[in-house]
Order: sequence, then C-alpha cells, then structure tokens
Amino acid sequence: MKKIRCAIYTRKSSEDGLEQTFNSLHAQREACAAYIASQKHEGWVALPDHYDDGGLSGGSLERPALQQLLEDMRQGRIDQIVVYKIDRLTRSLADFAKIVDTLDAAGASFVSVTQSFNTATSMGRLTLNMLLSFAQFEREVTAERIRDKIAASKRKGLWMGGQLPMGYQADRRTLKIEEDEARTIRRLYELYEEHRTVVAVRDAASGLGLRSRLRRKPDGTTTGGRPFDRGHIHHILTNPLYAGRIRHRRQVYDGAHPAIIDPERWDQVQVSLQQGAARRRGQGRAARTSLLCGRIFDETGDRLTPSHTKTRSGTRLRYYISNRLVAGRTEQHPDAWRLPAEELERRVAGLVRTILIEPSLPSEITANPTADAIGKIAPRLDALKADGDTAALLELAQRVEIAPGTLHLALDTSAIATQLGVVGDDIQPEPINRAFPFQLRKRGVETRIILADAPPHTDDTLIRNIARAQAWFERVRAGETFGDIAKTSDTSKRRIQQMIGLAFLAPDIVRMVMDGDQPADFTSDWCKRNILPSDWVEQRAIIAAL
Repeated sequence: MKKIRCAIYTRKSSEDGLEQTFNSLHAQREACAAYIASQKHEGWVALPDHYDDGGLSGGSLERPALQQLLEDMRQGRIDQIVVYKIDRLTRSLADFAKIVDTLDAAGASFVSVTQSFNTATSMGRLTLNMLLSFAQFEREVTAERIRDKIAASKRKGLWMGGQLPMGYQADRRTLKIEEDEARTIRRLYELYEEHRTVVAVRDAASGLGLRSRLRRKPDGTTTGGRPFDRGHIHHILTNPLYAGRIRHRRQVYDGAHPAIIDPERWDQVQVSLQQGAARRRGQGRAARTSLLCGRIFDETGDRLTPSHTKTRSGTRLRYYISNRLVAGRTEQHPDAWRLPAEELERRVAGLVRTILIEPSLPSEITANPTADAIGKIAPRLDALKADGDTAALLELAQRVEIAPGTLHLALDTSAIATQLGVVGDDIQPEPINRAFPFQLRKRGVETRIILADAPPHTDDTLIRNIARAQAWFERVRAGETFGDIAKTSDTSKRRIQQMIGLAFLAPDIVRMVMDGDQPADFTSDWCKRNILPSDWVEQRAIIAAL
C-alpha cells in the first residue's frame, strides 16, 4: 500500500487566545489528526511538522507557515494537505487558483475535514469554488461592517484607535491633551506662522531642540525622540485632529476631544500651506494641471517638462517632453521623449495602485514591522488604494524615471504617511522603489508607453462606438437608411459608414475591448481609416498584427 504523507495546516485570523495552553490552532490540529487516523487503512500518515499561522488573515498568501508548506510540497515531501475548513487555507478565489496550480504541479491534493468533496472531479471543484465564494463574501461583508462602524463612530467625533498622535493620550473613546507634548505642537504652529515654510520650521525646531514623541515598544526598544523631519512637521500642520476634528477618508467631522490649536487658526494655516504649494508649483496652467510636474525624468537625468498644443478644433493636448526639446528641435535630439500627459499620468497612477496592492507593502513601509504595526497600517492602505483617485495616487510618486524599456517608480513614504494619517516615526524614511517593463509605440511625433504589468485601461470611446454600431445595424435591419439614421442620431452619414463595421466584430474581440486587453493601436481613429473584414478569423489576424 502506498503511503500518503499528510501535512496539517492551521490558521487563526486574530492573536486573541493564542497565549492559552489549548487554543484554536490546537483544536484544528487535533481534528485533522483524528481524520488522518481514520484513513489509516488508505495509507494516510500524519507528518510531524507543524504548519501553524497564528494571527494572520486568510486574505493573502503571505503567511510564513503556508509558504513553507507550499515549498515542502514542491520539493515532493507532502502528498496531501489537511485543513479543518477550506477557509483556513484561503478566503480568496484568486489565491485558491494559485494554490490549485501548485498542487497540480506537485501531484498533490488537499482535504477539508468538515467539508467533504473531491477536487479531482469537476463537481468537486465547483463545490469548492462555491464554498470559497461564500468565504470570500463573508470576509468582505465583515470588512464592510467594520468600515461602516468606524465611519459612523467618526461621524460622532469618536477616536477609533490607531497610533496616538503626539500631544494626546487615549481617554476611552476620545482623547485628552498631554500638556508637555501639546506645548511642542503649539510651538511648531508658531514657527510656521513666523517662517511660512515647512523647511524653515524644521530647521528652527531643530535649533530649539524640539523632539518627536519617544515611544516604547513591547520588546523594550524605542522609536522617536528625534528631531522633526519635514514630512512629520507637514503631517502635524495639516492634521485636523489638532483643531478638535476627526478625519475619515476625505471627510472631516467635529471631534469629541479638545483642540490644541484654535480651529480658526488651524484653517488659516491650511490656506497658507496651500498658497505656498501653489507658488512652488508655479502659476502657469501647465503647472496646475500636470500632476507629475517636477518629478519625472528620462534616462539622462533630463527633467520632462509640461507642454501642450492645440488641435484645429481648439482641443488642448498636454504632453511631457524632455527639457532639451524646449530650446532645441526633435531632429537634434532623437533620443528625447514626447509623451501624452493624460495617458502617462493614468498609467503611473495605475502602477502606484499596483504597488499599494502588494501584500508585502505594509511590512516594507513600517519602520518596525511588528504584527501590530502592520495590522494598523494594512486597513488604511486598503482604503487608500480603493478610494484614491489619479491625483491622490500621483501625490505618492516621489520620482518617475523613464528609460528605454523600463519605468522606475519611487514612492514617497512621507506622502504615504500623510495620506494614511500615520506619524513619521512609524514609517521608514527610504522611498519604495519598483521597476516596470514597457514597450514603445510611435504615433507621429509622440511616443506611447505600453506597460506590461500595468492594469488594463478600457477605451471608453471605442466601447461607445461599438455599441452605437450595433444599434445602427439593428435600425438598418429594420429598414432605415444611413441618411435616416444620421438625421435622428445627430451624426453624419459618413461617420455611420465608417463605424458600422464594428457591429460585425467577433465576440471575443468585443470582450477583449471591454476588458481593455486590445492592442494599443486598435482605436476608433484606426477604425475610421481602415475597413475590417466581416470574417472573424481575418479580423483576429489583423488586430493581432497591430
């Protein structure tokens, strides 16, 4: 009889109760061990190794014991994974698909003690997918309830926990002033009103010997107690908490705690900060609308400068161009860049969101990556990546460098701390660096960047034109002429003739456009200039060659 080596995996989401002699992990392991013993006649043998993840969520695969389990399985040491319930393994359908691929590659399988099904059959996989869907739904509903509770409490002005801001101490569901630290906060505001720049405040505060809060960790180590850096000072000056208010995402509510800074005075400081930022960015229209102004460079170190042109119809088109093109000519600098601004900003914002989604990011940006610190930052990152618009996401970009084939992106941890509402001492100061491959597409004098790993971007204009073409074709089938349709559709007969061919696109091409996976050159403008054949095979060949 063939021996089937069984590894038991256990997990618990919270750390509550883990210190007990007999906790949830032990209970799961006992149930799994008993099940393996009941299958002894089939050759099942429990391996002695313990794969236990305590205090870790099932929403991510970044769990030490799970990673060790999968690695041992790849090495051929495990034939069967045994879990108490399938949601102990994962609560994510996407992660489950990755695990199944790993299982299939290793020739292994897994069993849930309390849920009987066989993943070797299609019905078993369907059952498992349904169970996982409910597990993921339960996790998302629980998260929504927590977010709703936090939002409702903050609307009442209550303190909902987290890293205590300097100048305050917790007082049940609100805050009370810590007078010694509050004097430092008031002094920083006075220095800003005197000097009007954050950098000058930093230098003056350092000269006066002002220090951030000294925080002691459970392991006995300390953080803080250092001179204030620029990001920390900016966070203090812009934090509405000091004006007796509570911020929740983009809304600010009156708080139940006392103010350290008079609210009217705090509002005046915000106006001054905004005016100073506007002066630094410049007063030109390009500077106000170009979200990456001053932060994007090419491989030579040359800064890309905002530029624009106007079409015959008066439409204003924005670009980022290499600074050497401002005084020179394209033929003199063939290696210079000319990139459409809106598309580039959208692509970079998508890359920022991609970095924020990374499961390892909370531990990477935290100065002291304990489970408690990561647990506090992770939900705030979830809210930021879910609610952040293009402008908010690009505020996190410290430097973007374009080189042939690679886009280097550095995120500003101080900016991340500000948007997360986390003090500077708890965020490591070094930027987060990533590199993304891309391809280049030339279109006239401009260059388009096609990012390999960026989220797909749907062409809304092309989607609308496909829908219109299908509607026009139905009207033609009903007996109307192109002229009749043009009169009632506020368009021209020529336009209908150019676009009606989109009604005959193959279904898979339409799905590709809806998902944003079509070639970059397959646009409405391309369809105006080219006629697609009605044969779907020929259509696929033409579009694949773009």
